[in-house]
Amino acid sequence: MRSFTLRLWWPLILLPVCAVAILWRALFLQWINQDFLEKRGNGQSVRVEKVLAHRGSIVDRFGEPLAVSTPVDLVIVNPRDLLAEYGAIKRLADAVGREQDWLKQRLAEAPDRQGLPIGVTLEPGQSAALMQMKIPGVTTERKYRRYYPAGEVVGHVLGFNSREDHGQEGLELGYDQSLGGEDGAKRVQRDRMGRNVQNLANIKIARPGKNLETSIDLRIQYLAYRALKSAVQEANADSGSVVVLDVNTGEVLAMANQPAFNPNDRSQFHPNFYRNRAVMDVMEPGSTMKPFVVAAGLQGGTLTPASLIDVATNVKVPGRPNEVADPADHQLDSPAQPGAILAKSSNRGIVRIALAQRPEAIWDMLRGVGFGIGSASGFPGESAGLLPPLSYWRPAAVASLSIGYGMNATPLQLASAYATLAGGGVRRPVTFRRVDGPVRGERVMDETVAREVVGMLEHVVSNDGTAARAAIEGYRVSGKTGTARLSSGPLGYQAGQYVALFAGMVPSSNPRLAAVVVIRNPRGGRYYGGAVSAPVFAELMSGAVRLMGVPPDNLAGIKPGTLLQAAAP
Repeated sequence: MRSFTLRLWWPLILLPVCAVAILWRALFLQWINQDFLEKRGNGQSVRVEKVLAHRGSIVDRFGEPLAVSTPVDLVIVNPRDLLAEYGAIKRLADAVGREQDWLKQRLAEAPDRQGLPIGVTLEPGQSAALMQMKIPGVTTERKYRRYYPAGEVVGHVLGFNSREDHGQEGLELGYDQSLGGEDGAKRVQRDRMGRNVQNLANIKIARPGKNLETSIDLRIQYLAYRALKSAVQEANADSGSVVVLDVNTGEVLAMANQPAFNPNDRSQFHPNFYRNRAVMDVMEPGSTMKPFVVAAGLQGGTLTPASLIDVATNVKVPGRPNEVADPADHQLDSPAQPGAILAKSSNRGIVRIALAQRPEAIWDMLRGVGFGIGSASGFPGESAGLLPPLSYWRPAAVASLSIGYGMNATPLQLASAYATLAGGGVRRPVTFRRVDGPVRGERVMDETVAREVVGMLEHVVSNDGTAARAAIEGYRVSGKTGTARLSSGPLGYQAGQYVALFAGMVPSSNPRLAAVVVIRNPRGGRYYGGAVSAPVFAELMSGAVRLMGVPPDNLAGIKPGTLLQAAAP
């Protein structure tokens, strides 16, 4: 009886004690240790999340979009939650258009991870439909994807971005900092499924990237792309490049390369495709150097437009094993004036003009128009080319340099040099950004000399010159052909391989546009610049001058009623 009484009292004593202890603990947690519990709870449900900055758009000079960022949602899963429900994997695989085995393999790579990206991105509408299915463990995260509306037409100029949306090539890389902006941050609360249920606070406001207004004229860019692609295919050439510059501003209005690549297709991201050859690849410019040798002679006083040069006999140069000769179709009766020498691209005549000058005069001229130095365009990976130091300029080197060998340049450098000639001897910095109004530039050549050389180059684009196929109806055209043997570095020149060039400006009376066309290793029997590259120039520039509203300056012989001029934009 006594033991029964004791057993009865123990529960009566313990129950109130336990109740008091529980009450005390609750009060302790609610009032005394409240901060600790909140921190523990927030540590599991509150996260700091990055707020992505919207990358700026790239547009052409008239506002046409070249590169834009579109929102997409990255699919994220918690493998444990997804695997816990029968049929969830099939539902998700069907929703994202993937095979179940592929999805199972992705989940097996990190079965314990929360917030596993499965490598699938959806358009916002598709993402909303997925979330309405309420598949356990599935959520999405907003990202941005770069899209290039013109595709491969402007691919080499724009470049492309990494999967993290950072510039990797071209203007995307060159202006990555301003385009990319600055990401922000916010504090959010998530449920046990990893989904955001509440935005708690903005920690840092995202700063969107700035838009980039380029100098590119998408209309002319299409013309350049189409004309170059057709020419490279027809000639079965290895590659080709075209550059079009505005003479008054130094703006790059068009730049195209072949083979091209589509920046929307990551399978094409290979250096052989995406390298911008117009800016990075160098070549020996051949006879396109001859006008600058003539300009140096005119400026130095050793030559006048009426000077007569012996071109009937080959030239023997000290230190050079072979005499300088001319092909049969480039030969002239002696004597000949500088204009005729340029028209027929006479090696004999230009070497005699070069050897009659001080080497410093030619070096200063070539350096002044931009050879051997970068164009300051800001394009990533631009090559500065090579102009040998003056100390190497012996007679043999001078002879080689005067006909475009022993040095190298990019198509962009060559276009800049011809734009300087076209601009009356004023060198303007090359730019890929739109410029409003004329640019002053730096005078590197007497204006009279520049005008005289431009006049001489009109004879090149005539029936008596080497570039009759560069003529444009209704416009006077000045330019120069070039054909150089293709070098492969240590192996020297390759037999039967050439670079065909044409560099020119239009209209000759008051040049507005300068362009260079380069076709590398054309096959099929035609490899001269006048036969391969000059027609590309004519096709491209005949459209460009009309699109830009450049008035015709050669109406002689034009039939009445012929449409030469489109309305100015």
